Amino acid sequence: MTDSKSKASPEDILVGGQAVIEGVMMRTPHASAVAVRRMDGSVEVTKKPVKRLSDYWKPLSWYVVRGFAVLLQSLVLGMRALNFSINVAMKDEAELQAKKKPGKAKKEGSVYPIAFSMIAAIAVAVFLFILMPLWITTLLKDYISAVHNWFVFNLVDGLIRVIFFLGYIILVSMLKDIRRVFQYHGAEHKVVHVWEAAEELTVENARKKSTLHPRCGTSFLMFVMVVSVIVFSIFEFKGFWAIFLSRLVLVPVVSGLSYELIRVSAPRCQKGFFRMIVLPGLGLQRITTKEPSDDQLEIAIHALKEALELDSIKARESQTAA
Repeated sequence: MTDSKSKASPEDILVGGQAVIEGVMMRTPHASAVAVRRMDGSVEVTKKPVKRLSDYWKPLSWYVVRGFAVLLQSLVLGMRALNFSINVAMKDEAELQAKKKPGKAKKEGSVYPIAFSMIAAIAVAVFLFILMPLWITTLLKDYISAVHNWFVFNLVDGLIRVIFFLGYIILVSMLKDIRRVFQYHGAEHKVVHVWEAAEELTVENARKKSTLHPRCGTSFLMFVMVVSVIVFSIFEFKGFWAIFLSRLVLVPVVSGLSYELIRVSAPRCQKGFFRMIVLPGLGLQRITTKEPSDDQLEIAIHALKEALELDSIKARESQTAA
């Protein structure tokens, strides 16, 4: 395993990640790795090569289109990472139960309940952040004449969506177990900052970094909220269900444009206009990230090193094949 960032530079390898249960998933262009802390203090790791969807079909590398492709791939990788962390947690629980009651060990979890949970989560997201805001906005047309204007309609719909989203984040943050996930989220950001600063991947360097990052998924969702108002306003439809279905159809466009906007703004987030547009997302991250402990930073570093090591191998294989 490499001790730091290897021979590649942060400009060559864009990294990102996700917090999971007692661990972190790190993603590089050619690989992903998940590191999870077990109850006995050991670290369990899984890593796999990752191929860009555009490698299978060239149009998925086009501007805007690539954003939706990245989103879909991130959801799949995130589901697998979460499934792995749950299985590790269940393994620890099974071993604990086996010590208390020999012969009562539980089996490792299956991917199917996790897949079902992801489908259920998407359904809840559609209900909370598309269907409900649209229904409430439609009701308001009977009481506020200005809402009959298509742009105002979408503005009100977007505002309600943001309120729902903020309310959801605040409620979730109150759960005790979620706080540790948010700490790992902060650890992931700190370690990514170390990599992007071309510094050695150590706990000491990571400690000094911010838990906030402009390319965070939380910031991406805030971009989605704003961009959706503009995109939905361009295409006017009549009738509740026609509008609702158009919202679903336009999700790839909204996510694609949001992806391009966050890619442009992230490296320029300290400058004037770009600083203004990333501030809401960074502000929201003050809820979704918490200051991590050193052992949580170690996990994030471990995950990134594993991903970088596999990425380097896969990159060399690609060059040899070419």
